[in-house]
Amino acid sequence: MSANTDFRLPDLRFVPVDAVFPHEFNDLQRTEPLVRKLKESGVLKNPPIVTQIGDGHRVEPRYVVLDGANRSTAAKAAGWPHIVAQVVRYESPTVHLHTWYHALTAEARDRIEEGLARVSGLACTVESRIHARAMLARREALACVLHSDTEALVLMGGRTLHERNRLLVDIVRVYQDRVPYVRVNTDSLTQARIEHPEISALIVFPRYDPAEVIELASAGEYLPAGITRHLIQWRALRLNVPLERCMDTVTPLEAKNAWLQRWLQERLTTRQVRFYEEPTVMFDE
Repeated sequence: MSANTDFRLPDLRFVPVDAVFPHEFNDLQRTEPLVRKLKESGVLKNPPIVTQIGDGHRVEPRYVVLDGANRSTAAKAAGWPHIVAQVVRYESPTVHLHTWYHALTAEARDRIEEGLARVSGLACTVESRIHARAMLARREALACVLHSDTEALVLMGGRTLHERNRLLVDIVRVYQDRVPYVRVNTDSLTQARIEHPEISALIVFPRYDPAEVIELASAGEYLPAGITRHLIQWRALRLNVPLERCMDTVTPLEAKNAWLQRWLQERLTTRQVRFYEEPTVMFDE
């Protein structure tokens, strides 16, 4: 393990599954296969990342999933009472919120524009790419559709955060499950096509603030899947907690967490924990 003085072990805890909720819509088609995969492996390999809301004293703590919503949903579907999660402070400098963009990989311009025209409360206008980016930065636009790097179809509407989010959900539903797409981290069509030459259009979203994510999740409203991108330093991977510990309905939460701390300390003592400070590429995920 590195001698980096800033390093702190991740905050790993058993938390009640019923107190964990997502900030984005979940891919329900992945839940059942994931439940089977977890049962077959017998371990929880990579814990979901959550942030706590509620102080645990005046308000019972709840946990918003920042990454790993499919795992927490699978745990709920399987009836587990508890799941191990990595708890992070959303305002920490080690947590960074970025945005994924959706790159459509099939020609569907007419279908997309017809679908957008049917979204109630949505206004569309064609602008130069530079002006469209400025509108996104000022949050005057919900999203932009790029068919070229020179101009964009700008999508607008909604007065409040909640109204804008509902419109954004409707926008993504126009192509979700109808047109294949991949997530990319560039808003340049030319750059995106270097890795994916088949891209026909790029849907560009604004950057979100963590407070917006928490406000929506606390109100039971979800962002469309695959827009928020959380980059978290010192993420716990390959934890491999035995599933029987998560599935145990008899042992209370406090006792499970006491066991977890002993188990983690044993792994530290036997030098089974490795800290990678540099970017790492894994080939066995």
